[in-house]
Amino acid sequence: MTTPQGARARARMEVTAAIKDEARRQLAAEGAAKLSLRAVARELGMVSSALYRYFPSRDDLLTALIIDAYDSLGEAAETAHAAAVDAAPAQRWVAVCEAVRGWALAHPHEYALIYGSPVPGYSAPDTTIPPAARVALVLIGIVREAFDRRGLARIPVPAELAPEARRMAAELMPGLPSEVAVAMTAAWAQLFGLVGFELFGQFKGVVEDRERFFRYAAAQLAHGVGLVFP
Repeated sequence: MTTPQGARARARMEVTAAIKDEARRQLAAEGAAKLSLRAVARELGMVSSALYRYFPSRDDLLTALIIDAYDSLGEAAETAHAAAVDAAPAQRWVAVCEAVRGWALAHPHEYALIYGSPVPGYSAPDTTIPPAARVALVLIGIVREAFDRRGLARIPVPAELAPEARRMAAELMPGLPSEVAVAMTAAWAQLFGLVGFELFGQFKGVVEDRERFFRYAAAQLAHGVGLVFP
């Protein structure tokens, strides 16, 4: 028998999901900068004061959408990695990169929310950091495994970059060599640059076979961080 508390919790989850779904629809139609709690409430047939009990401000709703997007992307990356668990590290790297691209193409407006232009007046809280790190942690794990098994080529960094490289390694990727931390950070930026260029139209008239081009580019990123293909 369902308890009153259980029924209320389920109802709250359903209303929360409906609010997020409508907010995502508005993101697709108007963009994040124009997201409005009043507009969401109006479309759902709610009074604004009722919606505020779920999300006290627009920023709270944006944060929830951002966390959901990062978690969904992270899950896609983790699933791709698990499916390629028996492959070589470089091949797993490419599989994860392709999963990132696939998720972005399937969720363009959510991708734009987390990797597009910043929303004016919004500052993401620290609660978004763990979900945002999920893809990076998968890629770092692949590189760390290769390093532990002595299967990682190391490319030295210029002397003037060495202090920054050591800082990055200590703060972001402890246990990995400093030059690997630099290469990983560059690869991270290039991965999302590739995805963003495709998603936002910069490859129009430039790259036609985008799937094969992306696979090649992802393999080059793997080489760049020191992964060796069998």
